[in-house]
Amino acid sequence: MKYILKLAFFIAIALNTNTFFAQQNATEQEQQYAIKKTTDDSKRTINNRNKKLEDEQNKLKKEQKKLDKQQKELQNSQKDLQNTNKKIEKLEADNQKLRNKINTTSVSDEALQKQEVKIKQQELEIQKLKLKKIQQQKKLEELNASV
Repeated sequence: MKYILKLAFFIAIALNTNTFFAQQNATEQEQQYAIKKTTDDSKRTINNRNKKLEDEQNKLKKEQKKLDKQQKELQNSQKDLQNTNKKIEKLEADNQKLRNKINTTSVSDEALQKQEVKIKQQELEIQKLKLKKIQQQKKLEELNASV
């Protein structure tokens, strides 16, 4: 009977040990699966956030390029307007010099007519430049309004 008891005791211990190891193994696998799932979810979340940040960064870069382009157009428009003003001033000064020359010196009728024609041509050029100046001012105002 001692022999049977020892055998039964040994079988009971063996069964409990296998069950214990099987349960422990299953628990470890569940933990590994849970860790892997959490890690995958974290990676997915991080990837989504990175993608959103990259998209936002690209939008900001495009907006910055657009603003830089507008700023450059604005500066170019101001520069064109200044150049036109300088041309107008120069032509008006040349016209004034020619008028003074005509009034102060006595020249032949032919030379006088040539100088008057030249004055009229310059006045026409001045008017063209003033029209160009008005167009440039309108463009500048539009650019300022868009900024």
